[in-house]
Amino acid sequence: MTDQPTRMRGNLGLLSVVAFGVAYMAPAVVTSIFGVTAATSKGAAPTAYMIATGAMLLTGLSYAKMAKVHPSSGSVYTYARKELDSRIGFLAGWALLLDYLFLPMVAWLLQAIYLHAQFPAVPEWAWLVINVALATAINVVGLKVADRINRVLLLGVTAVLVVLAALCVHYGIGHGGAPAAGHAFWNSATSISAVTAAAAVAAYAFLGFDAVSTLSEEVRDPQRTIPRSIILTVLTGGGIFIVISFLMQWAHPGGSFPDEDSAGYLLSTTVGGKTFADVANIVSMLGGFASCVAIQASTSRLMFVMGRDGALPRQIFGRLHRKLLTPIVNVLIIGAVGLLAMTLSLADATSFINFGAFLGFTLVNVCVIAYAVRQWRSGPRHSPVRYLLLPAAGAAVDVYLITQLGGTAVRLGLGWLVIGIVWLAVITKGFRRPAPELRLQSDSDGPAEPESSGPLLPTA
Repeated sequence: MTDQPTRMRGNLGLLSVVAFGVAYMAPAVVTSIFGVTAATSKGAAPTAYMIATGAMLLTGLSYAKMAKVHPSSGSVYTYARKELDSRIGFLAGWALLLDYLFLPMVAWLLQAIYLHAQFPAVPEWAWLVINVALATAINVVGLKVADRINRVLLLGVTAVLVVLAALCVHYGIGHGGAPAAGHAFWNSATSISAVTAAAAVAAYAFLGFDAVSTLSEEVRDPQRTIPRSIILTVLTGGGIFIVISFLMQWAHPGGSFPDEDSAGYLLSTTVGGKTFADVANIVSMLGGFASCVAIQASTSRLMFVMGRDGALPRQIFGRLHRKLLTPIVNVLIIGAVGLLAMTLSLADATSFINFGAFLGFTLVNVCVIAYAVRQWRSGPRHSPVRYLLLPAAGAAVDVYLITQLGGTAVRLGLGWLVIGIVWLAVITKGFRRPAPELRLQSDSDGPAEPESSGPLLPTA
């Protein structure tokens, strides 16, 4: 039998990787969750994004260090497994699986909210069912949204953001001017607790910044390119979020909205008229739908790999349809989870996702500290500031952001972890054996993996 390749070809450069990371973060999401961040921060959305950017930058520095030490496609799962313990690595992947089970749900919920705002005759729940059904059907039959179409949609979304920014500036100058602009960062109604709570929500916009670490085997000089691209992705995305949220907050001072979930659409109508808002909404929703298809595909693929390698029940999660060669059960499970959005608010849904993300971010910071301590014991000494103080600060910030999430989200996240610990005890015979190791690339021993338009592993 001819051996199949187990390594990818490295041909991506720095700009390509940064572009991938920024696109994966979906910059237009800042408009979709503007109402929630503005309401939570009491009218200081850009300040919340500044705090979130600083928090993500601390964690980004730790990701950069780990990507240099472990230039593979495993991201936090690999880092925790190698620097801490195989069982902790399993739990890191388990926590992020919660993240990615709920990520399509939030995207579908956003689509339903904004489509209902534009077409109120169709109820929100109906839009949700339509979006979930279409994306699930595409992934069941294994069709991929063309990369070229995704790029066109990304350009369209970028154009919409540029026009929206210009309209917000024009509107802000005519309605309050410079004094109102200053109030966008701080006002008499807001507080430290309000902006930090909003930062915990705003961090949702950064999910995917570390997706570039999963490209380690596809770039030139990964030990240099990946760390730099992680930092540049955080700074670029954060800059976009801060600027756009500032301009939107300038155009709409305060945090009061008729409906905070669809505030972005209502604001677009105010500054640009209904025609602009409708066109911008459709372009954003098409881009969001393509993203949903990709996320659902990559999550179902992760679940398949976990089932194939024994981390999940093989008979349920590790099977492919004989003809379609897609993990149909996994795709349907993700679709079913998406329908839970009918019972959730946008703020609660984003909080569920952020729990897993912040937990993964915390572990990456801890991995840097563990790596440095082991290196110090064996001889080479790294800077205590860069390898101890900064990662410790990053971990502390991430834990603090977890405490700022809603109580329901924390309870759900902890419950998910308890289930993971129980299952880990089963598959490791009472923690006496190492946790199963996921084969992150296709190999000649296992069954063919389903095609996916997203990364193989979830990323925090």
